[in-house]
Amino acid sequence: MEQHGLYIEVERGLPLVYKEVEMEVGYRVDIFVNQKVIIEIKSVDALNDIHLAQVLTYLKLSESKLGLLINFNTKLLKNGFRRVVNNL
Repeated sequence: MEQHGLYIEVERGLPLVYKEVEMEVGYRVDIFVNQKVIIEIKSVDALNDIHLAQVLTYLKLSESKLGLLINFNTKLLKNGFRRVVNNL
């Protein structure tokens, strides 16, 4: 049976390998869409460089190109979106 739509994973673990030590779940991605787009959800006063670095790390580990960083703690939701790309 053919399925249509998006394949969405919530709280998907990403492995981490550092100096021969491997952790099956080193990081957890909030939302992973079609194994291509990472969505990281925040509710903070302002997005800053550490949030951007977090999404970039997830993109590199998952070999994905596109991420969305969304902050729900804004007056207008459209002001809380940030597009993050990995080597585009």
